[in-house]
Amino acid sequence: MSILTGGRKHEEELTVLATLRNYGTSRLLPFLKNYHPIVHVLLVGTIMARAASSMSMPFLAIYLSRESHLSPLLIGAIVGLGSLAGTVGGFVGGALSDRLGRKRIMMIALFGWVVVFIGFGLAQAPLVFMLLNMLNGLCRSLYEPVSQALMADVTEKDKRLKVFSLRYIAINVGVAVGPLLGAYFGAFEAWLPFIITGFIYLLYTILLYMLLQKFGIQSIEGDQRSGITVGSAWKVIVNDRVFRLYTSGAIIGSIGYSQMTVTLSQYIEQSVAQGATLFALLMSLNAVTVVLFQAPLSRWSERREPIASIIAGNVMFALGDVGYAFSHNWTMFMISMFLFTLGEILNYPAANVLIDRLAPDGMRGTYFGAQSFSNLGHFMGPLIGGYILSKWGGSPLFSTLAVVTLFSSFFYFKGEQLHKIVQKTRTKTVN
Repeated sequence: MSILTGGRKHEEELTVLATLRNYGTSRLLPFLKNYHPIVHVLLVGTIMARAASSMSMPFLAIYLSRESHLSPLLIGAIVGLGSLAGTVGGFVGGALSDRLGRKRIMMIALFGWVVVFIGFGLAQAPLVFMLLNMLNGLCRSLYEPVSQALMADVTEKDKRLKVFSLRYIAINVGVAVGPLLGAYFGAFEAWLPFIITGFIYLLYTILLYMLLQKFGIQSIEGDQRSGITVGSAWKVIVNDRVFRLYTSGAIIGSIGYSQMTVTLSQYIEQSVAQGATLFALLMSLNAVTVVLFQAPLSRWSERREPIASIIAGNVMFALGDVGYAFSHNWTMFMISMFLFTLGEILNYPAANVLIDRLAPDGMRGTYFGAQSFSNLGHFMGPLIGGYILSKWGGSPLFSTLAVVTLFSSFFYFKGEQLHKIVQKTRTKTVN
């Protein structure tokens, strides 16, 4: 009797496994068919790259304080210069990718990252650390907008929001895994995560080059490449009033968002017991929330205009900030981070769609690269936030940021209105 029961149980298990396998295949195959192989390559590469960089970069300040004995102010300047370098690099790299091709710029950025991370592991002099982190910011500003532009190049317009959402999930999967690996390897030697990161980037660079060649990057670039120069690209961007309004909204929004990794940690340390442990938990909650909720919120966004998702995202950012301002225990901070993260999920992919929609043919790299001007907000934000936190405390800081973040919606809204007017004018002119 037990043998028969065991046999039936085994058959049932096989049936369940077969059902799950068929379900997974039925979901996976359409996904693979709907998007160009280059999109899959870049998504997997995004997970690898973000896991590698988050394995080392969150520990850079700690590493610098231990190995170089620099002052906190100088360490802050070294870290901040990465964002500042990226402000210019993103625009220049994006414009050059429209002229020279996506692959060339991406390879330059990836080889630069190999130098950066191996250099972090070997460097001793403060000036070398400063130059390496500036190169790190430059590499990120070259690679990320160009990879986004390439994804858009090979994807149909109605599927691009989904692709940008998938990319955002990939980023957060990497960010969720990376710090844990970094803490593990860092327990052996402080420099080890940086060296491992450098070799992971080297491996990814070689694999990406081979796969791009295999999947016909040259023919794609031949269709997308234009003769635009950096100077002419700058004139187009400066004269695009809609883009200026979108960028203003992004800069103001970045001032608020940048507090999450800088002043929030200090505020939590002051407000609750074991604040450092809570902050680490909040960072994990942020990444996990993105992975779990990106798909359902992406479906909600696909049925609406991008501006609706951006405004809804800013409202969630503001609710999260208000929550931080009045949180006094772990549970309240975790609820606030959850709301804040929902704002991320709604806001960032939709902002990418706005830029993709705005970019003329042959200038997609330029426009995505010019998004890096929002790094001004990431540079100014910690300075402004640190000043308010030291003068008036955390509650006034995050209450103010809630208002500032909502104000960024005004610029997006005005930009959207102007975009519709421009589109109507062009339609009448053509007709």
